[in-house]
Amino acid sequence: MLYFSNFMPKMKTHSGAKKRFKVTGTGKVRGRSAFTSHILEKKSPKRKRRHGQPAVISKADVPRVKKLLGVGK
Repeated sequence: MLYFSNFMPKMKTHSGAKKRFKVTGTGKVRGRSAFTSHILEKKSPKRKRRHGQPAVISKADVPRVKKLLGVGK
């Protein structure tokens, strides 16, 4: 007879994180740039355009985001 109580339950992917972040083929995490939603008058068009592109998430935040996404190291 098999008992499944010895197995840990599977980790669920965080719904909010999977909508906001994407892991690239090389393992980098990409997400939306900050400073894009308001107070746009004082920002140059070049700066606003650059913020429109997905940005690479900082090294310090990568482990936390990958854990939420259920991605290995």
